[in-house]
Amino acid sequence: MACGIAVRQLAPLLKDKWDDPPVVVVDAGLNNAISLCGGHHGANELAKRLAKTGAHPVITTATEVLHRTSVETIADRLDCEVVNRDSTRAVNSWLLRSDLPLINISGPKVVVVDPDVTVLKKKGVKKEGIEKEGVEKEEVGTERVGKEGTGKDGENKKTGVIVGIGTRRNVSSGNVVDAVNKALSESGFKLSDVELFASATIKENEPGLIEAISKMGGQIVFIPAEVINSINVPSGSEAKRLGLNGVCEPCALALSRENKMIMKKKVYDNVTIAIAQ
Repeated sequence: MACGIAVRQLAPLLKDKWDDPPVVVVDAGLNNAISLCGGHHGANELAKRLAKTGAHPVITTATEVLHRTSVETIADRLDCEVVNRDSTRAVNSWLLRSDLPLINISGPKVVVVDPDVTVLKKKGVKKEGIEKEGVEKEEVGTERVGKEGTGKDGENKKTGVIVGIGTRRNVSSGNVVDAVNKALSESGFKLSDVELFASATIKENEPGLIEAISKMGGQIVFIPAEVINSINVPSGSEAKRLGLNGVCEPCALALSRENKMIMKKKVYDNVTIAIAQ
């Protein structure tokens, strides 16, 4: 079908990005699978899956074009819903340029946020904050993490582990990749089991770390100092001289749902790795 035909048929039915269904248009020659609307709500992923038929996925949403994440993608991966939808315009615009910290707040608490802060709520949690539907203790807000969720192909599966990473300055990307692979192997996991990588905000401009995460096809969340220092960690750390009570362990725990350390801090040359769930 031509996009023009699809647009004319769909136009009277469309309301807004939050309620419109994901629509992918495939041409008669099966050459292209075009994510037409609802890109962040399933259409982009469907277009990618149709690539298995030989069709080229055509995706035009800004975050995907620039190889960045979006609030909607983060919420989906964390099995959360966006509470204050109007905030996503500002947050997604920022995510086009830089990573943002994902902060997990366990209740009961009262949280006050500015209009440009997106709030995610775990799906299945009732308004009273007590009753849940098969969702274990979760998370934080970017995407990022240890409960039953839905995989990329729609099947139910357990979400993965959180890998906390600490590095020395000017670490090479290869060093980071090797350290992650060794730590996962020693702990009985694969790279595909990792839901998120985490490190401290002071590492957000470390090129070797950023490149390594990109090579592994992962997403990294940088945790602010105030969050790191609010977490009790099992191991001592040289990060004390930087005003932090640790890096890899508290960062992994900050994004974990179960607050469970699977692998305590371990040093691999210039990289420290910790794994939590």
